[in-house]
Amino acid sequence: MTDTLIDRRDLAFQLYEVLDTESLTERERFSEHSRDTFDAVVETADRIARDKFATHNSAADKDEPKFVDGAVEMLPAVKEAFDAYAEAGFIAGRYDYDLGGMQLPESVMAACNGFFTAANPGTAGYPFLTTAAANLIRVFGNEQQQQTFLPHMLSGRFTGTMALTEPHAGSSLADIRTSATPTDDGDYLIKGAKIYISGGEQSLTENIVHMVLAKIKGAPAGVKGISLFIVPKFLVDEDGNATERNGVSLAGLIHKLGYRGTTSTALSFGDDAPCHGYLVGEPHQGLKYMFQMMNEARVGVGFGAAVIGYRGYMHSLEYAKDRLQGRKPSEKNPEAPQVPIIEHADVRRMLLAQKAYSEGGLALCLYGARLMDDQHTHSDEQKRQEAAKLLDLLTPVIKAWPSEYGPKANDLAIQVYGGAGYTREYPVEQCWRDNRLNPIHEGTNGIQALDLLGRKIWQDQSHGLQLLMQQMQLDLEAATSDRCQQWALSLSETLQQAVKVTQSLGKSLMSENPDRVLANASCYLHLFGHIIVSWMWLRQANAAEKALATVSTDDERNFYQGKIQAAQYFFHWELPTVAQDLVLLKNQDDTCLAMKAEWF
Repeated sequence: MTDTLIDRRDLAFQLYEVLDTESLTERERFSEHSRDTFDAVVETADRIARDKFATHNSAADKDEPKFVDGAVEMLPAVKEAFDAYAEAGFIAGRYDYDLGGMQLPESVMAACNGFFTAANPGTAGYPFLTTAAANLIRVFGNEQQQQTFLPHMLSGRFTGTMALTEPHAGSSLADIRTSATPTDDGDYLIKGAKIYISGGEQSLTENIVHMVLAKIKGAPAGVKGISLFIVPKFLVDEDGNATERNGVSLAGLIHKLGYRGTTSTALSFGDDAPCHGYLVGEPHQGLKYMFQMMNEARVGVGFGAAVIGYRGYMHSLEYAKDRLQGRKPSEKNPEAPQVPIIEHADVRRMLLAQKAYSEGGLALCLYGARLMDDQHTHSDEQKRQEAAKLLDLLTPVIKAWPSEYGPKANDLAIQVYGGAGYTREYPVEQCWRDNRLNPIHEGTNGIQALDLLGRKIWQDQSHGLQLLMQQMQLDLEAATSDRCQQWALSLSETLQQAVKVTQSLGKSLMSENPDRVLANASCYLHLFGHIIVSWMWLRQANAAEKALATVSTDDERNFYQGKIQAAQYFFHWELPTVAQDLVLLKNQDDTCLAMKAEWF
């Protein structure tokens, strides 16, 4: 089986030929870096991911964490991989030098983390959650909280989690019941229960720092009354050393279809002992703070879905090249040698679809990472604000599109293998099981659709949408070859239709009951997502056409031709599917809305 997690040639193409990541070294924050240092970090990530993460991916899936005598038992290899990740500096990779970080761009860190998730999503979950929780404390925590927790989280002594979901509320955070009662010492006593908390208990680190949403007694109803608290598993002294156990207890482990290496936990707060929490920022602003971590996590979920889809594609591509079966329809001699199944057109169809989904998803997520870089480090304040608006608009798509089409790629990988793909003796069934979580967590794709059509499109008088169209126009105009011009025209025409539908939906949202418009939000997300990924493929095709004029080797020529053919697949086979979405949205179809529960 292949040990290729992500095609390094493709990654270099995406980073340097499409996104021009090397130009980031001209910015002050990254001035000590070069393409060589970026490549060296990527090489390190690829190596550790293959040597430490991929080697126990199947074992951790089969021998998932166990709840024994009130504690979690895990494979030793999980801790070895986590420690290797931390010791290589990846937890703190994007942070300042004085925090022990490497001040790497988000684009490069995203690329690095892609290898770990592709190799082993379960083990990769622990450091990724820790990085996001640490960033929440860095941005919104006070100086004491930062000094107490940040160094130990960034070094890998502590891990972090986000504790939002409650058994009765699910995704409806307005209905959470976890309470926070102030004490005379300035902290709060936390009381409640959380469920589906990834990494909520483990045997990897000295301490776990839970970022917990709760309501202070007397807080306003709904989301306006939510506050954010740091709730460590162990209380700590001024130096961050663990002291006595806090009142956080593991109520049980949840057994999942996939992603089994990351513990999913039910936690209780304040049942067996007092549970102390520390307010982050201002009271009742917790959801606003948590959205930073949630949005980071949503981009991470999309990226994870793309690279797990990519991993399955790599497996099925290798299998299709090696597996001999059958003959071409034009071969009439039954004794002729069998051919590799990649010679069959339908297998090529399935491989092309996987390539279009996984490389398109990778391009989308890396573009989102580049927007983060521009948001935080561009020298022009206006460009920073524009990048932030673009990222905010695109976050539902970055989360949802790869998490829908990554599992579809994995499903096709199973199909390429045939009966073998349905067995646990081959790796692609686990890829699908692992990836199937991604349309669900960090806000289901249905929630992303409501967020996009119900809120993001209209923010700031749709300024983000205007900026997006301006950016797309640059690439439409850059399409100079005959093929790219045809695809640019197709995308432009679809975009114009989408704008008209969007304007119509906006008028209806202002004048009518929003239920009818938002009932078809998933159609809008599909329409919007396919337009965006078509744009990503046009960008790649433009870059490939430009490079083809100068290549001198067959390998390079084949690489760029492969890019152009995958773009053709997306424009010929995928973009036309949005026609149905346009009709349903234009007519504000009420099929789903009008269905009554009693009729099922």
